[in-house]
Amino acid sequence: MHDVPVDEVKDLDFDVILFQHRKNYEVDQYQVLSEPQRQLPKVYLEHDPPQEHPTNTMHWVDDASMLLVHVTDFNRLMWDNNRTPTAVIDHGVMVPDNVAYTGEHPKGVVVVNNIHKRGRRLGLDVFEKIREQIPLDLVGMGTTELGGLGEVPHDELPAFVAKYRFFFNPIRYTSLGLSVCEAMMTGLPMVGLATTEMVTAVENGKTGYVETDVDKLVERMRYLIDYPEHARELGRNARNYANQRFSIKRFASDWQRVVSRVVENAR
Repeated sequence: MHDVPVDEVKDLDFDVILFQHRKNYEVDQYQVLSEPQRQLPKVYLEHDPPQEHPTNTMHWVDDASMLLVHVTDFNRLMWDNNRTPTAVIDHGVMVPDNVAYTGEHPKGVVVVNNIHKRGRRLGLDVFEKIREQIPLDLVGMGTTELGGLGEVPHDELPAFVAKYRFFFNPIRYTSLGLSVCEAMMTGLPMVGLATTEMVTAVENGKTGYVETDVDKLVERMRYLIDYPEHARELGRNARNYANQRFSIKRFASDWQRVVSRVVENAR
C-alpha cells in the first residue's frame, strides 16, 4: 500500500480500480480518476450487510462489467446485487505467535466500538441484560460511558483478550467482525447470537456457543466460567478453525486470484 497525493492519481498506471465506499464509487471516481482510468476493470468491496432493509435493499452498484466482492456469504445473500457479478472473500487476520489463551479471568470480554451510540443493531440491550447476570468486561472506543475499560490498542488486543474465559459477541446484525476472527485465532471460545455469518463460524459445543435465546447464552456462559477445562478445549478448536478459515495467506491468495480474473476477463 502506498499513499499518493490525490492530484497525482490521474498520472499513475493501474491494472484495476477498487472501491470500498459508496461515495468513492458515486462521486470520487469522477473527481480523482482520469477518463482512461475509469475504463479499467473495477471491483467494489462491500463490507456490510444492507442497513435499510435486510432483504429488499438494492446495492448501488449495478454494472455487469464490475465485480462486487462481499466479506461473508450472508452479506451476499441479503443484498439485492442487481446485474453485478459477485464473489465472497472471507476476512484474513493475524495475531502474534507468542500470544496464547490462558482464560484466567473467570468472565467474558466484549469488544464493540461505540456500542452506546449504535444501539440494538450492535446488541446494546443484549449486553446490558446479560451483564446483570454474568461478569463481562467491555472494551472499545466510547465504552467508558457504559462502565467499560475503554479502547485497547489493536496490537495489544490479542494478548489482552487472551486472559478472559470467553469472548462474547452481542451484535444482532453486522458482518462477521474482525474482533471475532482475531479472538478465535487467539484461542478464545466464542459465545454469540445465532445470527448472520456467526452461525457458520461457531459450532455449538466445539468452538463455542451461539443461540437466539439470550437465557440459553447465560447458561452457556455460566458453564464456561465454572468449567475452565471445557473452555480451553473449545478455545483450542476455535484457534484451529480460525487458522484455516481466516488465514492471512488464504486471504491474500483469494484476492490475488480475484484481481487476476477480473483483469483477464477485461482483455
